[in-house]
Amino acid sequence: MNPLHEYNLLNTRRQFFGQTGLRLGGVALASMMASPMMDSLAAAKPSQMHPPLGGFPHFAPKAKSLIYLHMNGGPSQIDLWDYKPVLRKYFDTDLPDSVRDGQRITTMTSGQARLPVAPSMFEFRPHGECGTFVSSLLPHTAKHVDDLAVIKTVHTNAINHDPACTFVMTGSEVPGKPSLGSWLSYGLGSESNDLPSFVVLTPIWSSGAAAQALFTRMWSSGFLPSSYNGVALRSIGDPVLYVQNPAGVETGDRRVMLDALAQLNQKRFAEFGDPEIQTRIAQYEMAFRMQSSVPDLVDLSTETKETLDLYGPEVQKPGTFAASALLARRMIERGVRVVQILHRGWDQHGSLPKDIASQCYDTDQPAAALLADLKQRGLLDSTIVAWGGEFGRTVYSQGTLTKSNYGRDHHPRNFCMWLAGGGIKGGVTYGETDDFSYNVAKDPCHINDLNATILHCMGIDHERFSYKFQGLDQRLTGVEPQRPIAEILG
Repeated sequence: MNPLHEYNLLNTRRQFFGQTGLRLGGVALASMMASPMMDSLAAAKPSQMHPPLGGFPHFAPKAKSLIYLHMNGGPSQIDLWDYKPVLRKYFDTDLPDSVRDGQRITTMTSGQARLPVAPSMFEFRPHGECGTFVSSLLPHTAKHVDDLAVIKTVHTNAINHDPACTFVMTGSEVPGKPSLGSWLSYGLGSESNDLPSFVVLTPIWSSGAAAQALFTRMWSSGFLPSSYNGVALRSIGDPVLYVQNPAGVETGDRRVMLDALAQLNQKRFAEFGDPEIQTRIAQYEMAFRMQSSVPDLVDLSTETKETLDLYGPEVQKPGTFAASALLARRMIERGVRVVQILHRGWDQHGSLPKDIASQCYDTDQPAAALLADLKQRGLLDSTIVAWGGEFGRTVYSQGTLTKSNYGRDHHPRNFCMWLAGGGIKGGVTYGETDDFSYNVAKDPCHINDLNATILHCMGIDHERFSYKFQGLDQRLTGVEPQRPIAEILG
C-alpha cells in the first residue's frame, strides 16, 4: 500500500482538520509576511537557530537569561537560611501537636514513637547591610546577601521526591508537562546559534550519600515540540556523546551528508507535515555546530587565574559543581537562554551535619563566585540566578537525636529559596515562618508564584503564556491564581 495513502486513511477527524487549518494558516501567514505590520516576526533575525515566538516578550524584560541551581533532595532550611534561635530550649522535646496540626508526614517517620525537636547545631549571624541571617555553612554566599532576595515561605503540594521535583521544575506533579527551561526556550528562543537554548548540567557530589534519581522530565519539553528539550551535557568524559566525527570522516563530508539528509527530510515534511521532522533537521544542524562550539565551551584555558581561584579548588576538575558554575557563566556569555545545574545528595534523613557540610563545600564558594563573576562582567543585571530544592526538612529528627547528630524528613509546608539578578531586589527577605519552621506565618509563596516571578523578570505575563494541549490552554503556572511576588521585584 502507498504509505501516503495509508497515512491519510489513518488520520483521525481531529488530525485532518488540524492539519488543514495549519496549511491554510500557512497561506495566511505568507500573505501577512509581506505586510510591514508583521513586526513581531521581523524582530527575529532570519539566521536565528532559536527565534522567539511572535509578540514575545510581552513587555520589556529586566533579565534575558536564567541560571537555575537546584539542590536535589531538599536542603534543610533550618540549617541554612531560616534562623530559629528559640528552638534551643526545645531540644529533644516532642513537637507540639498544635504545630503539626494533623498534617501528613511521610511513612519514614510516621512510625516513630516520638518526633523530637532538633535545633540546628550550626551558628547563624547577620551579614551585609541588610542584616540577613545566614548559617556558618555558607560563608561565601553570605557575602552576597545584599544581592539576594531570600524567600522563606516557598511551599509545594508534594511530599516525596519524584512528584516534588516534577512540580518545582514543571509547575505540576503530573508528568508530561514542559519544564521551566523549555517554556522559556519556546517563548523567548535564544541568541546562540552554536549551542542549545536550554542546557542541563548534573555535577558529581562529595558527601558520599546515596542520592535520588534525576528524571529527564525535569528538563523535558513535555507537550511542546521536542526541539525545546533541555540538552544534558555529561559530567565526565566527552560532554556530548558521538558529537565528534568518527575516524575517516572530515567536516566537509559531514556537511555534504547533512545537506543531503535535510533535503530528504524536507521532502518528507512536505508530504506529511509532521513538525517533528523540522525538529529533527534543526537537531542535526545544531549537532554539527556543537562539534566546534562545545570543545571551545569546556576549554577553561582562556580563563584567568583570578577567575579560576574565585570558583575554588575544584573548578578544574571536570564534573564538579564549581566547573559547572563556571560553564554556566560561559554559556550565558554565548547567548544560551537557560542553564540548569542539578546537584544531588541533599536528601539527609540521617547524619545531616556531616553530609550537609560536604554539600555546602561543593556548592557555596562556586555559587558565590558565579554571582561575583556575573556581576563584575555586567551580566548579573540581565541574568536571574535561582537557588533552591524541591522541599525543605522537618524540625524534628528522623531517627536518633544527639547534640551532634540528627536527620530530618521531608517537609513541603515551607522551605527557603533565593533569587538574584535582573529584575530582583537585593538585600530583602520575604515571608516568615513559625518558631518551629513548620508552618507559614506570613506571606506564603507557592512554587508557581516563584515561576510567575521568574517569567515576569524575563518579560513574560504568565497568564498570557499558554499552549493548547488536550483541549486546554496549558500554562507553566497552572490554572489556580498565582502572582509574581511584587515585594522582591526591583
